[in-house]
Amino acid sequence: MLESLLRKASTVAEQAEVFHVSQRETPVVFEANRLKLLQSRETERIILRLVKDGRVGVSSTNNIKDQRGLLQRALEVVPYGTKARFTLPGPVEYPTVNGYDPAVEKMDIEDMVQLGQSMIDSVRRQHGDLQCEARVTRAVATVHIMNSNGCAVSYTKSVCALALEGNRVREDDMLFVGEHEVSPHPIRDHRKVTDTVLQQLEYARETAPAPSGPVPVVFSHDAVAQVFEPSLAIAFNGKTVLQGASPLVDKLGHKIFDESLTLWDDPLYPDCAGNRICDDEGVPSQRLMLVDHGAPKQFLYDLQTAGQARARSTGSADRGMGSVPSPALGVLIIEPGATPYKDMIADISDGLLVEGLLGAGQTNVVGGDFSGNVLLGYKIEKGRIVGRVKNTVVAGNIYQALKQNIVLSRDRKWIGGGILTPALRCQSVSVSTKG
Repeated sequence: MLESLLRKASTVAEQAEVFHVSQRETPVVFEANRLKLLQSRETERIILRLVKDGRVGVSSTNNIKDQRGLLQRALEVVPYGTKARFTLPGPVEYPTVNGYDPAVEKMDIEDMVQLGQSMIDSVRRQHGDLQCEARVTRAVATVHIMNSNGCAVSYTKSVCALALEGNRVREDDMLFVGEHEVSPHPIRDHRKVTDTVLQQLEYARETAPAPSGPVPVVFSHDAVAQVFEPSLAIAFNGKTVLQGASPLVDKLGHKIFDESLTLWDDPLYPDCAGNRICDDEGVPSQRLMLVDHGAPKQFLYDLQTAGQARARSTGSADRGMGSVPSPALGVLIIEPGATPYKDMIADISDGLLVEGLLGAGQTNVVGGDFSGNVLLGYKIEKGRIVGRVKNTVVAGNIYQALKQNIVLSRDRKWIGGGILTPALRCQSVSVSTKG
């Protein structure tokens, strides 16, 4: 069916491309400590992109039988489309990655229910007043890409995910804790998740006054992904660079970060839920160094932005929820440091450990600014965690925070399937309290 659509589109356009993704997902959802939803669902989407008279037309649908309508709609928008600056890829060899485990599809539903309930019960045995939400998910997705220049590629991915969130309300005090785990293989043991939540609850047993002013701040693995990744993703995006909005324009090769910071975009990383053999335009994936010991090295391009920049695609096209590709990070890998995570607070006399923020993305993300209420964080005093802070705001700029004197933890953690990061300590970040 996809071949038929491509043939029809190729007769009326200079270039044509068909992108098809199908997914089978089974989420097991718990709310208020009990099972709420258990449902398997299948979804698919097909996107047609063509180039006619030098301009791009795109149409998409979740009804793959509607070939005529799909082609007609793509042709109708061609006169208003952007000017094509690309040539679709031809046949190439693709790398091999391990992103699919058939055992995920075979996970027993009853076992998933038991796993989710066990997560909740294991935490509430020690904290009976905690209200918990949990999710156990298995999913398999298959991607097909083919075009009029002879490219034809497909791959299948599997994902198993656990997530646990808890909240406790005592008069005017609200506490939120949570953890997750994602893998391309079945997850049958919840202890990584529940042990982390129990540790958060132990650290939060007491409250403590937050530090104030520029102080050392340790960002947990999750907080690094939340605070730093959005601005970095925008800065290295070729579209942002072409617009002149990226703070890294004209900075390639110049050391602007601490020399201990090295970043990779590596969609080929083994046993990773986010890996893939090619991007969403069929360009083979590759390992790309983004920052080498503090110096930015290259930007991320899809076919269109690469053509505009007179560069080559880096295999970074991502369609997201829309139908038009754009550059995006594949799998962000941050090189670790030498300090164990538990030792990162040892020499801090007065500081803060941040687990998560509220509203961190509501500031000038393009410029690297961050500011948000601390959803979960702890006061550090004389090298020890002494309690949870409340009514606390953290603010700063990632280019200033990462400029010098940072410490990266030796251990790293997967955040979702797309970021492998150490924890990060910044020497001076603005912290203030409300009320």
